[in-house]
Amino acid sequence: MLYVELLAQGLVQGSIYALVAVGLTLVYGLLRILHVAHAGLFTLGGYVGVLVTNATGSLLLALLVAMVTVGIVGMAIYRLCYQPILDKPPYVALIASIGLFIAMEEIYRLVFGPYGISFENPPLQDVVQMFGVTLRLGEVATAAGTLLLVGALAVFSGKTRFGTAWRATVTDPAMAESFGIDIIKVRYLNFFIGSAFAASAGVMVALLNNMVEPTMGSVPSYKALAIIVLRGLGDVRGTLVAALALGVIEAFGTIYLGKFLDRDAIAFAFLILVLMVRPQGLFGRA
Repeated sequence: MLYVELLAQGLVQGSIYALVAVGLTLVYGLLRILHVAHAGLFTLGGYVGVLVTNATGSLLLALLVAMVTVGIVGMAIYRLCYQPILDKPPYVALIASIGLFIAMEEIYRLVFGPYGISFENPPLQDVVQMFGVTLRLGEVATAAGTLLLVGALAVFSGKTRFGTAWRATVTDPAMAESFGIDIIKVRYLNFFIGSAFAASAGVMVALLNNMVEPTMGSVPSYKALAIIVLRGLGDVRGTLVAALALGVIEAFGTIYLGKFLDRDAIAFAFLILVLMVRPQGLFGRA
């Protein structure tokens, strides 16, 4: 029974990692930029989710508002921060992204205070029994929400014309543009979807922890980086698998490695191991 409970907790945590990492993967796959500021959007989603829930009492409305708001902010980041420097070496965008992330943390600290905010009446705190495992409704909603969002993304990318244009742009931007695809619109869409995914993860973390604080994006950012490297940069489906796997590894690692490694250190330890053995990622091609 302990193993089943650890597996369930690992999958819930991996679901959150997946939502953050998928956004990073989308940006890297299209622009080859490591979008570190994505973690700041994750935090912004948590703040919007808590504030709207406290004001309206509706978590669903808060989730939708957070996804739309943060999606628009993500597009603004592309327009103001990345688009002017796309012709520069990749490290320029990386440095800009790191600086933006630090600035976002400081803005949150100034606007919302250094100690964070919480739900006035935390939703989905009741517990349910599933397959002999006791879970909070918030944890069930987190896993279900991740499946719904990733499934919707798969349908969109595979079954719609805009999704086909999106995939074509990722594969060969020059060829896609020659066939009349507006790659600027595709890039904006890419940032909106990735940022909205980060916002949903932020709301879910706020729900599970009943707390949003300015630095809450720091740990998910390096774990998301570990995840996309583990799979091989730019692969969305592989990112989902790697995220769930990392969540499970962490859950079991707390039992077997807890005396040697902190839970948050397991992701980096596994990342270092993979980079030593397979620098292209677990399933990536050299």
